[in-house]
Amino acid sequence: MLTKLSLRLRIFLFFCLLAAGGLAVSALALWFSYAREGNPALFDPFLFAGIVIAFGLLALIAGVWLLFDDNVAKPIERLSAELRARAHAGVSSNMDVQTAKYLGDLAPAAAGLADQLSHKTLSVAEAVASETAQLAAEKNRLTALLTEIPVAMLLASPNHKIVLYDAQAAEVLAQIAHPRLNAALEDYLQPDALYAAYSKLVKTGQDVTCTLTSIDGAQSYSARVKPLGDAPGYMLIFDDSAAQIAPDAARPLVYDFDLLNMSASDSFEGQTIEDLCFVVFDTETTGLLPHKDEIVQIGAVRVVKGRIVEGERIDMLVDPGIPIPAASTKVHKVSDQMVQGAPDIGEAGRIFHQFARDAVIVAHNAPFDMAFLRRHATRMGVEWDHPILDTVLLSAVLFGASETHTLDALCDRLDVEIPEALRHTALGDAVATAEALVRMLPMLKARDITTFGAIITETRKHGRLLEDLN
Repeated sequence: MLTKLSLRLRIFLFFCLLAAGGLAVSALALWFSYAREGNPALFDPFLFAGIVIAFGLLALIAGVWLLFDDNVAKPIERLSAELRARAHAGVSSNMDVQTAKYLGDLAPAAAGLADQLSHKTLSVAEAVASETAQLAAEKNRLTALLTEIPVAMLLASPNHKIVLYDAQAAEVLAQIAHPRLNAALEDYLQPDALYAAYSKLVKTGQDVTCTLTSIDGAQSYSARVKPLGDAPGYMLIFDDSAAQIAPDAARPLVYDFDLLNMSASDSFEGQTIEDLCFVVFDTETTGLLPHKDEIVQIGAVRVVKGRIVEGERIDMLVDPGIPIPAASTKVHKVSDQMVQGAPDIGEAGRIFHQFARDAVIVAHNAPFDMAFLRRHATRMGVEWDHPILDTVLLSAVLFGASETHTLDALCDRLDVEIPEALRHTALGDAVATAEALVRMLPMLKARDITTFGAIITETRKHGRLLEDLN
């Protein structure tokens, strides 16, 4: 019956309940006081009446507040989050109007607006689909052409960050460390010769030939540094070090030209969401106790300029050095036989640490996964001093602390599908978390949370969630 009443009338009834309840409490207190008036020695009747009224009103207001919170405040918070998800995160599933059934016509109106937005978005997507297909075809032709050219080539920004690399360059870089967009070239090459060549390029505007050495000193490369015309940055060509690429190798041309115009920044807190590089990871372990269990699998992907970079991922088995319990294998499907010959946590940790260099590390319930890595930091020979972002807390910021914040619940709200075969695998869960992150970033921006420092400030308000979860 209440669902047929207007929202204004229902709010009016809340206040009527407060007024009626206040009158009832006061009348009841006065009646008890009057009944005790004949024996004032036991208790002053007016003091008694005051105490009863005070506690009665407190109980009444608390009860009405709970009703208001459950039937008005929480549904409005949930409705706002669902609207943001559809406006900014590309969610297209039907809205759950039952959660706001006591908000009158607000929920159906919001659902109608979301449907209209979805239809308009679909029409716009269809309008650009043909152009996108043409661009994709041209990119594939360019990728195939560059793959056939027997040189390794990459583009770098003026601050020596990787903006583009082709298949051959990926193979050259992989001999030193995992190729990564927005990674500093000094992570791969000794910087002195490179910086000298670039300085000469800036002065002369002409190609510069140089000899570059890998960061570990094990390899040297004959290279050329070329200008990019009017664009900032430069092209780096390895003349005599092109790797042999297998015909079926899945090595696309990886690039983001927006990185050419990114300025260097030493402070993560001041960087905007668009400028941040994220490494989203997950682990599978022998058990749930970070102080004694061990990692058996690490999966990670990179998110640059708000998108997942295809081809930049880690899917690595780890030898835990202890037997894997059958109950754990049943969950993540990693057995003792599978990890034989895999790197130990020392080597695996160093590989992942390099992969996550100069990036924000992201995980769902990050304290759990990071505890395993930090416990072995000395063995790895690294320091885990990366900034950390937790998608549990991001979910609480965007959808309210009272919601469920498991990975499955978050993905369900954001229309992120986790294939059953990949659930509870390190890479599968890392990809799902990354897709959820990519959809939440525009929602944060819509709430004027635009810098990493602002994100951390908001997530700290919900830190208790992680304490309860762990």
